[in-house]
Amino acid sequence: MIDKSAARQAAFARRKAAHRPDAATAGSLSEVLAGYRGVPLAGYMAMRTEIDPTPAMEEAAAHGPVGVPVILGAGQPLKFRLWEPDCAMIKGEFGALIPESGDWMIPQIVIVPLVAFDRNGGRLGYGGGFYDRTLAQLRATQPTMAIGFAYAAQEDPDLPLESTDQPLDLIVTENGIITP
Repeated sequence: MIDKSAARQAAFARRKAAHRPDAATAGSLSEVLAGYRGVPLAGYMAMRTEIDPTPAMEEAAAHGPVGVPVILGAGQPLKFRLWEPDCAMIKGEFGALIPESGDWMIPQIVIVPLVAFDRNGGRLGYGGGFYDRTLAQLRATQPTMAIGFAYAAQEDPDLPLESTDQPLDLIVTENGIITP
């Protein structure tokens, strides 16, 4: 097993090579979310070479509340602000777009961006621990499904995981659905 820094570096390279910003890659994510119409969910606004969940989020927003993460500060869990297609957006921490205003919401489904994943539900993120803290907090008070969304090329069977890493319940790629 390699260390997290080396694993991230290799995963970023695989993700960059797989990135197709104009390709329709959210079809399988839309299929999964169609089974949860009306359930409060949180997506994310894709940055750099992340796979883009926006088309699936737009479909879900027609049936129920959708939020996006807001970073409040280092070492803190994320909060989620309500999002709607075409709402006014501003740059938040690390350059991620967030709604300019709006109410906070608590999701029961969280679409999680990934650097790498394995078929057992393991996830490697950016290293700030935001999603691990957030999922742990949400799961302590309610059932919360974590759906990893990534390019298939981001799969890594030898992830360096820790006991604080929150598992994914499902992984969705442009090629289909993986159930751990």
